[in-house]
Amino acid sequence: MPSLLLRPASPARARTGVSLMFLTNGVLFSALLPRYPEIKAAFDLTNSQFGLLVVAFPTGALVAAGLGGRVIRRLGVLRTNAVGSVLLAVALAIAAASGSVWSFAAMLLLAGAVDALVDAAQNVQGVLVEQWRGRSAMNSFHALWSVGATTGGLVGATAAAAGVSISTQMVVNGAVWVVVALVACRLAVVPESVRSQLRAAEAAPDADAAAGRSSSVRRHAWRLLVPFVVLAICGTLVEDVANNWAVLYLGDVVAAPTAVAGLGLSAALGAQFVGRVLGDPMTDRWGRIAVARAGGLLVAAGSLLVVLAPTYVVALGGFAVAGFGSATLVPAAFAAAGRVPGLPEGTGIAVLGWLMRIGFLVTSPAIGSVADLTSLRAGLLVPVVAGLVAAAVAHGQRRAQARV
Repeated sequence: MPSLLLRPASPARARTGVSLMFLTNGVLFSALLPRYPEIKAAFDLTNSQFGLLVVAFPTGALVAAGLGGRVIRRLGVLRTNAVGSVLLAVALAIAAASGSVWSFAAMLLLAGAVDALVDAAQNVQGVLVEQWRGRSAMNSFHALWSVGATTGGLVGATAAAAGVSISTQMVVNGAVWVVVALVACRLAVVPESVRSQLRAAEAAPDADAAAGRSSSVRRHAWRLLVPFVVLAICGTLVEDVANNWAVLYLGDVVAAPTAVAGLGLSAALGAQFVGRVLGDPMTDRWGRIAVARAGGLLVAAGSLLVVLAPTYVVALGGFAVAGFGSATLVPAAFAAAGRVPGLPEGTGIAVLGWLMRIGFLVTSPAIGSVADLTSLRAGLLVPVVAGLVAAAVAHGQRRAQARV
C-alpha cells in the first residue's frame, strides 16, 4: 500500500481507491448490526420500541440524501467522503457508548444522514473513475460494498462472541476503517486536467443546443433522470423482499425447516454478489442497457419461480435467480444518473439515492397490503412486476439512444 500511495495518479490507482471507499462504507455501520439484540436488552425495549429506534438510521439517510449534490459541490467529492467517514465512525462510536436511548437514537440519526452523503460521494467518484478507465467498474464497486457489509457483520458477531463491549468494538472498528477511508481518498484522486477533459467531452455534444436554453435543458435533465430512479427502485426491491419477506415466505408458505428458511436472504444476496462480480465484464461485452434489460427479466422470472414454487428448494432457486438479476440494476442506475447532462455535479446521483430510499418505505408495505388482501404468494407478485418494469425501462433507454 505505501508504494501505491507514492505512484502518480492513474486509472488503476483511482479504481483501487474507490474500491476501498465502498468496502469501508460497508463495514462501518454493519459492524453494529449484530449487537442490536444486546442494545435492545440494555435499554429494555419492547419489539415495537426497538423498531422505532432502529428506523432512525434510514430516517437520517432519507433527510440528508437530497442534499448530497450541494454538499459535494461545496466540499468536493473526496473531502466529503473523508470527512463523512470520520463523522460516521464517531457517531457510531458515541451511539455504542450511549447510556440513554435518546442519545443512541440521535447518533443513529446523524450516522444515517452522514452515510447518505458518503454514499453519494463514492458513487460520484466511481462514475468519474469508470469514465477515466473507459471500461465498466460500477458493478465491482457495489460488489465490494457487499463484501464490506459482510465483513462488518463478522466483526460484530466475533466481538459479541468474544465478550468485547459494544463501545470498545465500535471505537476500534471505526479507528481502523477511518484510516482505510483516508488512504482510499488519497488513492482515488483524479487529476483536475482529466476531470475537466471528461466533463467537457460529456457536455460537448449538447453545448450548442443548450446555449440560451438552460432552464429547458434542466427540465429535460430531470426527465432523463426519472427512468434511472425507477430502475434503481426495481433493483433494491429484490433486496427488500429478501430482507423482510424471504424467511417468512419460506417458513410459512412452502414449509421450509427453520434452519433452511434463513437461507433465503443468503441465496438472494449471495447470487447478487456473484452477479456484481460478473457485471463489469458482461457490461463491457454486451453494454449496460442490454445487461440491465436481461437483469430485469431475470428478476421477474426468479420472482415468478418463487411464487409458483411447490417446494422450498425451488423457492430458494427463485430467490437466487432474482438476486442475480438485480445485481447490475442499481450500479447501472447510478452510472447513468452521474452522466445526465444539464445537472450540476453530484445532483443526479444524490437525487437518485434519495428517491431510492423513499422506495424502501413503499415496497414492503405494498407487498404486505397485497398479502393481507389475498395471500403472501400473491404479494410476491410485486417483484415480478418490478422486474418487468425494469426490463421495459432498460429497453426504452435503448430506443431513446437509437433515436439520438
